[in-house]
Amino acid sequence: MARGPRYRVPYRRRREGKTNYRKRLKLLLSRKPRLVVRVTNRRVIAQVVEYHPDGDRTLVYADSKELEKFGWKGDLNNTPAAYLTGLLVGKKAREAGIEEAILDIGLRTPSRGARVFAVLKGAVEAGLEVPHSEEILPDESRLRGEHIASYYEQNSERFSEYEKRGLKPSDLPDHVDEVKSKIMG
Repeated sequence: MARGPRYRVPYRRRREGKTNYRKRLKLLLSRKPRLVVRVTNRRVIAQVVEYHPDGDRTLVYADSKELEKFGWKGDLNNTPAAYLTGLLVGKKAREAGIEEAILDIGLRTPSRGARVFAVLKGAVEAGLEVPHSEEILPDESRLRGEHIASYYEQNSERFSEYEKRGLKPSDLPDHVDEVKSKIMG
């Protein structure tokens, strides 16, 4: 461990591995609200947050748990759920008068087609302007859940939770379209 009169203890959130302060400063210098996306083990959370000296203020919040209000029967943390959560947060942001934001994925490594970028795609389709490259977004087939439906055809015994909720995974692409129309309608 470093010692001496010039040693400085890092901030608590840096020590805990929760915040990259250099990346955060670059995002804050834009003076735009941030579209903060966090993917947990069970759900997807998206927020539009703005900086304030007393602490960040959440302007708009959407959680994949809210998709159940629109009839969602699928998992709460897969790619289609992330996309629909992005649609929901984008719609709420537009209703709150927020037109643009900057994507904040936290400590996640940006990889093409990731769930955080599915949220981005949903928010952009809902009318929120977020600077991005088209090549990082997931394919339309993944957003609709066609990859899950095709995997179900090969390995159907792993999808008992879907069937308990009343959704056959092969019907997932149509279900995503149905929930999307309810959110945007």
